[in-house]
Amino acid sequence: MKRALLLILLLPLLAHAGDAAGPAIRLNQVGYLPAAHKLAVAPADAADGFVVEDAATGEPAFTGKLGVASTWPPSGQRVRIADFSALDAPGRYRLRIRGLPPSDEFVVADDAYAALAAASLKAFYFNRAGTALEPRHAGRYARAAGHPDDVVRVHASATSESRPEDTEISAPKGWYDAGDYNKYIVNSGIATYTLLAAWEAFPQVFAAQDLGIPESGGDVPDLLDEAWWNLEWMLAMQDPADGGVYHKLTTLQFAGFAMPERAREPRYVVQKSTAAALNLAAVMAQASRVYAPFEAHFPGVPERMLKASRAAWAWASKHPDAVYRQPDDVGTGAYGDQALDDEFAWAAAELYIATGEEAFRDAFVARGVEAGVPSWNSVGGLAWMSLASLASRPDRRMPHAMRERVEREIDGVAGELLREWSRSAYRVAMGGPDFVWGSSAVALNQAMLLVQAYRLNGQRDYLDAAQSQLDYVLGRNPLARSYVTGFGARPPMHVHHRVSGADGIVDPVPGWLAGGPNPGQQDAKDCSGRPYPSKVPALSYIDDVCSYASNEVAINWNAPLVYVVAALQALTESQGGDP
Repeated sequence: MKRALLLILLLPLLAHAGDAAGPAIRLNQVGYLPAAHKLAVAPADAADGFVVEDAATGEPAFTGKLGVASTWPPSGQRVRIADFSALDAPGRYRLRIRGLPPSDEFVVADDAYAALAAASLKAFYFNRAGTALEPRHAGRYARAAGHPDDVVRVHASATSESRPEDTEISAPKGWYDAGDYNKYIVNSGIATYTLLAAWEAFPQVFAAQDLGIPESGGDVPDLLDEAWWNLEWMLAMQDPADGGVYHKLTTLQFAGFAMPERAREPRYVVQKSTAAALNLAAVMAQASRVYAPFEAHFPGVPERMLKASRAAWAWASKHPDAVYRQPDDVGTGAYGDQALDDEFAWAAAELYIATGEEAFRDAFVARGVEAGVPSWNSVGGLAWMSLASLASRPDRRMPHAMRERVEREIDGVAGELLREWSRSAYRVAMGGPDFVWGSSAVALNQAMLLVQAYRLNGQRDYLDAAQSQLDYVLGRNPLARSYVTGFGARPPMHVHHRVSGADGIVDPVPGWLAGGPNPGQQDAKDCSGRPYPSKVPALSYIDDVCSYASNEVAINWNAPLVYVVAALQALTESQGGDP
């Protein structure tokens, strides 16, 4: 009787453990382009042979042998690789290995990523501040307007002669930053940059995309219309009196889990910072050249952006050490950064590309910033991405010495990522230290650097490694789950996102990238009722709304998802030709 009772008590836990473990065969649960590199992961003790079969008929479409077993330290798992890259016929498939349950179904198709590409970009529309989302655009995720931000107060930390404390200013529009309802310049900077960089590199992917946003159907691509919603807010965060830029627009403390129209606490602009000024300088310089061909639809906007960029650069040059310091009465995200050489280098590079002025090139070189995988607080890699994109364009010439430097920098970073990918048991470029807050985005930011290398040198391995990073976030990972809401066999269902948690709809807003495994477990106390299953880096994840450290969403994490999907769509189709 006691054993029976114990079994009854354990059944829910066992069921949950089974869910966490997922199927033994792990692969991209969404699918592949016909010409893409295609890998799956199987346990080390699996039978040698595998077959990919038609999901409807069970007929074999491809057979192969598993690779040699090896261990992936971030998960502690010993696994083998199944390579079915030669399968290029469109269809719906599953992979079978004798003695194991079949894999999740997946597609091979030219439009395998069309829905994902649209949803990952439309997620930004769903996070718009200051406007109602109408049913004809938002469907069942329609909601009332929240946070018009046409009347916000100047915080004591942000006062100036022309704007004393509690001065009311207007800074509407923009995107909510993440799972909360605040807006931060430094995170908007990298997110907006990445979207605009995707447009610059792969305009053909976005040119005809119809997201069903209010601006759809015009002559301006939806990506640029969506980015403009946030760019307008960023411009409003600049003080016209001196060119300085407020670090964030926020409530004093995080709002509770309520819909935005019910979160009515007073909002403030907080402290001008060097990082915010340089983020705005970089993004506005980039945007001035991106929007120039659309001047007829944005009259005067490119010139206004470049003027704002120059003013922010001038302010930052006069205030090089205005590091953001969180005021005692403010408890929302700090996005503090003590090292600003990378921000100066990024802004200088963007201004150089936009203007051609050698003073900005010299300012970039003087900072001595090396390429690296970008993140919100390490943006030097964005400068090199922009220069690499410029170098890879046949219609733009770059001095030979500069091009050689760009190629060395990009290949130095991407080459190490490629080596990590080639020796990884899971065939991903991530190592143990990459499992941090937002590890899913780390994977995709790594992919962006791999894409730059491929565009510069055309070496196919770089593109295959980038594909593997997307495969990781879509299911080829130790937890056998997709980290994108609405996509894959086991997507996140309980992301830390106030709208998704308060709207009464079972399914979260689609297209959001969840943060992913994070052994730091900074939210462990808040998730005491749903503890982490493991402290092993690649297994440290909870699909629960409590988990802001592993299951939050954020605009700077979604932007590289948009970029990488577009890159794979554009470059895999053209592989074998001019990258």
